[in-house]
Amino acid sequence: MLEELQTRPLPADADDVSVRADGLSKQYLLWDNPRDRLKHPLRYMASKWLPIQPKTYFREFWALRDVSFTLHRGETLGVIGRNGSGKSTLLQLVCGTLTPTSGTFHTQGRVSALLELGSGFNPEYSGKDNVYMNASILGLSTQEIDARYDEIVEFADIGEFIDQPVKTYSSGMFVRLAFAVAAHVDAEILVVDEALAVGDAFFTQKCMRYMRRFRERGSLLFVSHDTGAVTNLCDRVLMLENGVVKADGAARDVCDLYLEDMFAAQQPIEAMRQGGQVLHCAPRRVHADVVDQRAKYVNLSVLRNDIEVFKFAPAAKAFGAGGAQVTHVAIIDADTGGRISWVVGGELVTVVVGAHAETELTQPILGFLVKDRLGQVLFSDNTYLTYQEAPPSIPSGTDFEARFTLRFPILPAGEYVVAASVAQGTQSDHVQLHWLHEALMFTSHSSSTATGLVGVPAVNIVMEQVDKEGA
Repeated sequence: MLEELQTRPLPADADDVSVRADGLSKQYLLWDNPRDRLKHPLRYMASKWLPIQPKTYFREFWALRDVSFTLHRGETLGVIGRNGSGKSTLLQLVCGTLTPTSGTFHTQGRVSALLELGSGFNPEYSGKDNVYMNASILGLSTQEIDARYDEIVEFADIGEFIDQPVKTYSSGMFVRLAFAVAAHVDAEILVVDEALAVGDAFFTQKCMRYMRRFRERGSLLFVSHDTGAVTNLCDRVLMLENGVVKADGAARDVCDLYLEDMFAAQQPIEAMRQGGQVLHCAPRRVHADVVDQRAKYVNLSVLRNDIEVFKFAPAAKAFGAGGAQVTHVAIIDADTGGRISWVVGGELVTVVVGAHAETELTQPILGFLVKDRLGQVLFSDNTYLTYQEAPPSIPSGTDFEARFTLRFPILPAGEYVVAASVAQGTQSDHVQLHWLHEALMFTSHSSSTATGLVGVPAVNIVMEQVDKEGA
């Protein structure tokens, strides 16, 4: 029996809570034949008067089961999971477009939702007509829409198409207009479901900037398969699997678990022994790779990008199918080959990733990626493209390593980790044999980079007056 849906406002003592869900569950009845929908109630009623047994003609499917969470004001909660895990069902329950089978949820404030591309849009109407219709559904009056119409059109940036029927729109134009409307209804709670999967990079960045600003005044419920966007935006992440909560915690930790599950869906993951030796680091020499005056000034000032490199962590969180194991990761001097404990941004260094083959490898791939404290990937590389024409064969029981010589970027102050992996296959189709999430850590203590995720060291910088021809 369906329980009564409770959507009343939160109590007065919960001013900092925007959404609270308690034991939300959603059940669907699956019928093998449309006629069974009629047979089931008829047989049930007949069994009360005739000597026949009731018969169940349907199968139960639980899209969600016993999901509970709290979203506080000013907090961003990410929801991730593989297709069919129940993400969209959860959001539709929160938005009130579905009724839960059991459980309750409470909201406080206006909810603006972007669940599906073009949902609520009439394809025969123009973009302008759909703006007024969709915004009125979201709770705005005609006068309020009039006051915000120009801002909505400017945000959507679809030009003269605003006066054309939306059936002529591309999927990217659909999401532009839908997001523009949702962004201008002054909601306290914004629900976004894969809305950034379609559209060009410039509009995606515009949406990301808007959502970052929105976090300062409202609560955001964000669903995406893009773990980079999730770790960038979200304070916490809820991971769903087969309709139940598998993990609820810090964005970076839950996204790491999601990555493991994605690989586990394609290959068996076995418990792997953690090995590898601790690398002893030699003292770092002073940065001597620069010649211009600016670099000399930075090198002698507090702005020099001093980065402290810690030891290889063989016991870091790991996953993989087995058959090979990452045994060491290090940053070494590109000239002398000595292992270093300090590096200066802009310096030429070599990243070393070593592994041990426990079985014969015919298409081995060694690689690494560097992530910031939010789990955003800053840069990465692997050996596949270099050896794709003639991949080396690694016999069982053999140690091997890859060396990546590069000019180390200038990093803002903060903590960073290096993830390393050994795989078998191709760039697009491979099996992760061993992946270490935090194989190596380093800390940037100071930096000349004021903005951005990384700084690219310029070879030379010149500013001079240019005389116009004929002046």
